[in-house]
Amino acid sequence: MPATFELPRLRHVARHAWPRLLEATLIPLALFYAAMWMLGLWGALGASLLWSYSAIARRLVRHKPVPGVLVMGAAATTVRTAIAIASGSVFVYFLQPTLSTLVVGAAFLISVPAGKPLAQKLVADFCPMPEALANHPRVQTFFTRITLLWAFVQVVNATITVWLLMSQPVSVYLMAKTLVSWALSLGTVAACTVWFVRSMRRHGLLPA
Repeated sequence: MPATFELPRLRHVARHAWPRLLEATLIPLALFYAAMWMLGLWGALGASLLWSYSAIARRLVRHKPVPGVLVMGAAATTVRTAIAIASGSVFVYFLQPTLSTLVVGAAFLISVPAGKPLAQKLVADFCPMPEALANHPRVQTFFTRITLLWAFVQVVNATITVWLLMSQPVSVYLMAKTLVSWALSLGTVAACTVWFVRSMRRHGLLPA
């Protein structure tokens, strides 16, 4: 029987994640909006790219670790901007994240028959579990189910995003896409957390 596992307090997780979320997501979005009104869409693309690389350079100069989410964001922005410039189409720039969302959804789905649920891997990055608990059949079943749930959420997110892109002005699209993505992601995280706690407590794997 594996030892029980105590989840870290939510405020500790939020305190650790908030600065990275602000730097990699919220500030670039605000800069994009400001630059779009002053410089146009292409100027906004350049401003987003400049912010990503300046944030990385600032950390390197200060000899501080560069968060992985910041590196991935800079790489994704670079590729998206290069493809948009090569195609001469801003539409292509905004379509690429949606295609990435579908790829992520496919990765979640494929990981299930492979026997390595992607949701379990992602959770382990933020909240490592004892090996005995992680390998428990109840835990494995739970992560298989939420991996399928996340695959479905990614498809729904991509579908709504494409509809918004095809039907709304860019300014409306950006705001609506952000709200929809955050609502779906945070809602799913909250649902999965409650589901996990109740399920594990019911089977005696988490303290009451």
